[in-house]
Amino acid sequence: MERECLDCGSALRGRADKKFCDDQCRSNFNNQLKAGPDSALRPVNAILRKNHSILTKLCIGTKIKLKKDDLLRCGFDLTYHTHLYQTESGNTYFFCYEYGYLKLENEMFLIVRQKEKV
Repeated sequence: MERECLDCGSALRGRADKKFCDDQCRSNFNNQLKAGPDSALRPVNAILRKNHSILTKLCIGTKIKLKKDDLLRCGFDLTYHTHLYQTESGNTYFFCYEYGYLKLENEMFLIVRQKEKV
């Protein structure tokens, strides 16, 4: 019985447990496995992680006011957030995990850190 490469299907020679004909086929096969149904989530998760990192560095206390340009200069992407919170007064906070931001007047943002839930 002749064994075949799992990626390209060519005949395998050598060790009995060999699965791929070369490193390129092995790499290609594994990359295709990783590019499965979750591949669309990877870029969004990367943006959310970057936004969270930026907010963590900027908001040392519980809240801070910043200009929109300062946020954007750091590489913050306003398009993506994890959830929204609407206050009783009608203000909408956009959250990136435990950090929220509220759009204020004059291109200003209020950044807050949500208290830990016990």
